[in-house]
Amino acid sequence: MTPKREEMGTLDERITAALVGAAVGDALGGPVEGYTPEQITERHGGRVHGVVGPWNGDAWRTARPIAPYHKGDGHVTDDTLMTHALIRVYTTVRDHLDAYAVAGHLVPDLMTAPRWIPELESEALPLQRIFLAEKWLVARLHYGHVDPREAGTGNIVNCGAAMYMAPVGLVNAANPAGAYTEALDVAGAHQSSYGREAAGVLAAGVAAACAPGATPDSVVTACLDLAKDGTRDAIEAVCEVAARHSDFESALRPLREAVAPYDTVGPDYRAPSLGARRPSRLHSIEELPVALGMLVVSGGDFRHAVLGAVNYGRDCDSIATMAGALAGALGSEVPHDWAKTVAESSRLDLHAPAAALAEVTREIFDRDVRGRRAHEAAYTALAGIPCSD
Repeated sequence: MTPKREEMGTLDERITAALVGAAVGDALGGPVEGYTPEQITERHGGRVHGVVGPWNGDAWRTARPIAPYHKGDGHVTDDTLMTHALIRVYTTVRDHLDAYAVAGHLVPDLMTAPRWIPELESEALPLQRIFLAEKWLVARLHYGHVDPREAGTGNIVNCGAAMYMAPVGLVNAANPAGAYTEALDVAGAHQSSYGREAAGVLAAGVAAACAPGATPDSVVTACLDLAKDGTRDAIEAVCEVAARHSDFESALRPLREAVAPYDTVGPDYRAPSLGARRPSRLHSIEELPVALGMLVVSGGDFRHAVLGAVNYGRDCDSIATMAGALAGALGSEVPHDWAKTVAESSRLDLHAPAAALAEVTREIFDRDVRGRRAHEAAYTALAGIPCSD
């Protein structure tokens, strides 16, 4: 039987939960990014269970290695800034995107449109906040005039593209293969190797989560059906371990051990190995497999998945961003108090981008349907297939 709409969530509700959920995960993970579960517990007197303040308290403006960013108190990071920027590209193009859309629209948005940057507590160009791996987009596409489809080659291989690919999955809701293909094209302007692959697989996972009746297991299956090389191996290894746990506390160390053979960064997140973030067919980013693992551990529950991602540490703002997007797309409710705090603290309307993307998604789907029907009619005539009544 097909689930009732109120049970599975409408398209608009899934898009809203995925995008608001991604922002909430980002904000909760930001202040503990880069630390171990043990360090997080020591700093906060136990596990993090919601919005917390900066790691260094009032000294956030000057304390290394985070300065001058105010991470904490519900502030989103560059993950959300990039996600919202990509949504603005969709609302401008109003069609499927490719690497040329990144060059023609995303890069100018980062360079020329001042916006409120929560971590800086001021208005600035997004370019002044994003990490060097994202500044690569500007260097290669605006200044280097590189072919957009190849611009990601040479960049460090990390989660920089995957962290903002949820909108691609939502535009292709319930079509994981379409999401994967589109995300690979978009991410080609930013990343290569397993960084680009992760972007495609994350988009596919979000698209799969939107399907009626989707579960964490069906999401993982869709990802494994499409993922290649080390990314596929890492997801399989992590999710096999995750299936043995129903609480993130017991899963923290086993998930790290499962992903470690595929992660190039090494045991000390702030002191990467000499082979870190280089292209490889054997390796994977850490963030995506762990986010999927936490989705499995939580049974798809938003709060559990995101808190597991946050308390995992390391690049936990991006892990929680992905886990939040996946759980939200599955239809799990985002806690209202968290969403309200993040929106108010970040001075961002978290619902407006979702509403805008939902409108564009419907336009794109209608255009896709007309295109498919035209193709069917042309092929039927070409093949001499009798028309059915």
